[in-house]
Amino acid sequence: MARRRARELAFRALFQADRGGADLDATWRQIRSEVGEDDEDGYGDVLDADALAFAERLVHAYRDHRSEVDDALADRIEGWTFPQMAQTDLNVLRLALSELWYEDDVPPRVTLEMAVRLAKRFGGEESGRFVNGVLGAFHREAEADLAGRT
Repeated sequence: MARRRARELAFRALFQADRGGADLDATWRQIRSEVGEDDEDGYGDVLDADALAFAERLVHAYRDHRSEVDDALADRIEGWTFPQMAQTDLNVLRLALSELWYEDDVPPRVTLEMAVRLAKRFGGEESGRFVNGVLGAFHREAEADLAGRT
C-alpha cells in the first residue's frame, strides 16, 4: 500500500509541474518537503523511506526520459493532442509508462492496475477506461516483442 501512496505523490509532482509550468525537480522537492517519512494518510498507509525512494525514482524516470515517453504517447493516442487531453489522464499515462519502461521490479500488470486506479480516483468518468486502453496497447506490444525474440 505504501507504493500506492508513492505513486500518488509522483503523480502529484508531474501534474503540478505540468499545470503550473514549473520545473519538475523543484515541484518534487516542494511536495517531498510537505510529506514527512512515516506520515500516515487517511487509509492508514505509511510512507516509509522505500516508498519515498520509489516515488522519486518514478519522477526522475519521467524527467530523464520525457522525450521518449511523450513521443511514444503522442504516437499511440489517436485523435487527441496533449492540450486536448485531460491533464490528469496525460500525467497518469506519463507516470505509468515511465514505471513500465524504467522500473524493472514491478510486474507490468501491477503498473497497469495501479494506473487505472489512479486515473479513476483523480480523473473523469472515462479516465480509467482510457488509461487502461492506452497502457494495455503498450503492454501487448511489449509482450509481442518478447515473444518474437524467443
